[in-house]
Amino acid sequence: MSNELTWFFVPGSNQRNIDKVATLEADAFIFDLEDAVAISEKQNARDKVIQAIARYQQKNIFVRVNSFDSPYFLEDVRQVVVQGVDGIVLPKAETPAQLQVLDKLLLEKEQELNIPLGSIKIVALIESALGIHHAVELANFYRVTRLAFGAIDYTLDIGATLTEHGSELLFAKSQLVLASRVAKIEGPIDVVYVDIYNEEGLRKEVTFSKELGFKGKLIVHPAQLKVVNEVYTPTDSEVEQAKKIIQAAEEAEEQGKGVVSVDGKMIDLPVIKKAEGVLALYNRLSVTTVEN
Repeated sequence: MSNELTWFFVPGSNQRNIDKVATLEADAFIFDLEDAVAISEKQNARDKVIQAIARYQQKNIFVRVNSFDSPYFLEDVRQVVVQGVDGIVLPKAETPAQLQVLDKLLLEKEQELNIPLGSIKIVALIESALGIHHAVELANFYRVTRLAFGAIDYTLDIGATLTEHGSELLFAKSQLVLASRVAKIEGPIDVVYVDIYNEEGLRKEVTFSKELGFKGKLIVHPAQLKVVNEVYTPTDSEVEQAKKIIQAAEEAEEQGKGVVSVDGKMIDLPVIKKAEGVLALYNRLSVTTVEN
């Protein structure tokens, strides 16, 4: 299961930003051919991204192509799907038919590159009412490993006002969490936080989305990496409680007991699995912190 937390956008036409990837430790990098690239720079961006993919073979590399309905989509996929790319981010994903077309193109490229068929992943970036409506179908598509959310285009589409408190996004975000769960994929990736120097605001937004069931964040600035990782890292008390739950479950199994209790509370299988997830996430993020 795809479990990346930090998804770092890199403008495909900006060589300086591409060079900075060498010093960053995000879980995934998204080289952007869409919003961050001027129309006159589309081909230049493709060329730079192809070179970057070859350069950063050891990193987890995705490319955000232009939207399905744009005149750049087909050429984006044909050119930037090269050896070393891990996946494609499809912006304004709305229907399974779009994914089917992208899948056909990817199959052709996988055959051409002699890599396993179906190995290139898709992140469906949902930014419209229609995309929310089809979220379960999109999440169930066999190449889709994650759903992501784009708030600016979504609020424009539904005629809402984008606010700091985010209540206008609650329904859509909840739908993406549910769709991901129904499809049995990792929880969705939350929107970009554009006020890049507002650490308190970012922390508040990430905390709220985490509580909703989101499992990652789109990031546009290195300073945001630390905050996102801190919010998602389990607290010491959460880790200790998880250890107690797992130990109690193991002891109960050894003793042939069917009932598990911790601190006087009955513990069932979902609670045990959640405790295992807490420890797995803590261990993974702790390793990342040590490496950094």
